[in-house]
Amino acid sequence: MCGIVGIISQNTDQLLAPALARIGHRGPDSSGMYIDQNLGLGHARLAIQDVSENGHQPMVSSCGNYVLIYNGEIYNHQEIRSKLNGKYSFQSHSDTETLLYAYIEYGREVLTQLNGIFAFAIYDKIKKELFIARDPFGVKPLYYYASKELFWFSSEIKSIIPLSITPQIDSQALVNYLSFLYSPGEKTPFQKVLKLLPGHAMTVPVESPEGFVITKYYKIPFEGKRSAKTEQELIAELEQKLITAVERQLLSDVPMGFFLSGGLDSSAIVALAKKLHPEKRFNCYTIKTNNGADLDEGFKNDLHYARIVAHHLDVNLIEVDSTIDIIKDFDKMIYHLDEPQADPAPLNVLQIATQARKDGILVLLGGTAGDDLFSGYRRHQALQIERYTEVIPLWIRKAVRKMVHSLPADRTLFRRARKLTQHIHRTQEERLVGYFSWMDVTTIQQLFASSHQQNIRNYNPLQLFQDQLQNIPLEKELLNKMLYLEQCFFLTDHNLNYTDKMSMAIGVEVRVPFLDKELLEFSCSLPVDLKLKGVTTKYILKKVMEKYLPHEVIYRSKSGFGAPVRQWIKEEMTVYIDDYLSEKAINERKLFNFKAVQQLIKDNQEGKIDASYTIWSLLAIESWMRQFYDTTPTQNHSIL
Repeated sequence: MCGIVGIISQNTDQLLAPALARIGHRGPDSSGMYIDQNLGLGHARLAIQDVSENGHQPMVSSCGNYVLIYNGEIYNHQEIRSKLNGKYSFQSHSDTETLLYAYIEYGREVLTQLNGIFAFAIYDKIKKELFIARDPFGVKPLYYYASKELFWFSSEIKSIIPLSITPQIDSQALVNYLSFLYSPGEKTPFQKVLKLLPGHAMTVPVESPEGFVITKYYKIPFEGKRSAKTEQELIAELEQKLITAVERQLLSDVPMGFFLSGGLDSSAIVALAKKLHPEKRFNCYTIKTNNGADLDEGFKNDLHYARIVAHHLDVNLIEVDSTIDIIKDFDKMIYHLDEPQADPAPLNVLQIATQARKDGILVLLGGTAGDDLFSGYRRHQALQIERYTEVIPLWIRKAVRKMVHSLPADRTLFRRARKLTQHIHRTQEERLVGYFSWMDVTTIQQLFASSHQQNIRNYNPLQLFQDQLQNIPLEKELLNKMLYLEQCFFLTDHNLNYTDKMSMAIGVEVRVPFLDKELLEFSCSLPVDLKLKGVTTKYILKKVMEKYLPHEVIYRSKSGFGAPVRQWIKEEMTVYIDDYLSEKAINERKLFNFKAVQQLIKDNQEGKIDASYTIWSLLAIESWMRQFYDTTPTQNHSIL
């Protein structure tokens, strides 16, 4: 894992070094730059495979015609290299060198062979052309900016700050952050700073970079086809694919550890690693909360189950204190997130990564994506009522919605009932995508200043989700449609983004075995009743793990990392609200309507609505603006 940055500009020799320094936390082991006239490539290295100088980047081919900068891991690189032996003289055993020569051999078709997580750029000196690609599921981030004066790409947005570029703010992207707590798809807060989408590649002519071309090379295969194998055969096949995925991702030349929340997904990864290496006593990390269960927030303490799993598997459990000084840590979190995401979970990732690095652990494996492949969220269970909702007359649905939304929003049960009925009066597809939003778009639009109203008036953030479903026309199962959206947006733009950014803030690589390419594609072919059987989520995964984990761990209710956001917003974070959302701050920023924001805060405080996460998002946006947009950006919050 590393950080990469590329610049095409008349001033590249002056711009590259400060841009690379901005992402130096991603690669504390070494850094390097390559400049050819107006093109510059920079790399900050976290050495994982072949930690010697032979793995240094930018890596130049032996012929001198190709230059590679690369962030990620190719888990099947040894298989790819075996086909290249005899054709090329390798100087290292790094996957970087394998990728470089595989590209020389196969061209952009190499992307079909890669099983891993990556964002890379290869410069062809003969063609004067850059080839840039991002992995199929977007585990590794990649942003870009294009104008006549500058072409820039990087692992993080913050590396554009030293370039004296201040793009316009994209108010539609801000609607996204307020709607979902993250921005799905291409959009970032800057109008022309975009995300290269997962499974996409771009070709950039160095002499005229504004003529870049983006192509899609991978599609998640939800094609309406289901395996005809028996349940027992599929359970056995899933077990083998899980073992293979974990085995591939144990490839490392540095010490490795594991996230172990006590939930099924992370516990499964540790259990399978232990099966492969029973002699090892892995270091596993969990969050130790001090407040026990927080039923008002809707989550429970996982520590009890993490201890059970650690004892059962005979691994070292390092309990990381979850005490969060949200006043001290909020801006730092937003800085490292690189986007104004509204979720406290990133702070837990940062705490675990910090402790792991202190312990000499540079690679962590986690259970991210288990919910998104095999169904693990409450909204998946909610789909079970769809067969009944569709036949209920519209007037009754509207009456039910009105009644439920008259209930107070400061109770967990009532909040969930409101969420369940929020889009009950709409079409089935609108209800399906509506589960991803936190607040009605009309309410969000009213929060904006009049100067932005024209730009957002006809913008529907849920339209992206509906349009995305058109890519899988043969898929008819509602659950698979929702899982497809999870994998395209919630997983990539929310969970994976904060996992990457917060772990790399401290120079620790996180791997996600559930996103092994073969494993994910296998999950797409499973009958839906093996993912969600009745109200039992992740049914087939639970059946696989019955031979590895205690029953009480497998069949417990879902929880996970949590934080008292609603309490913070109403109590501790009022100091931020009084500053970041003050009349003076809002009027000077000219993004939002002060009266509308104040009314939102008041209604939330009185329990009329549940808007704590929306208020958190407003705070995140202002924090981001001060650190990424204002002419004197906040000092780098690096904690290395």
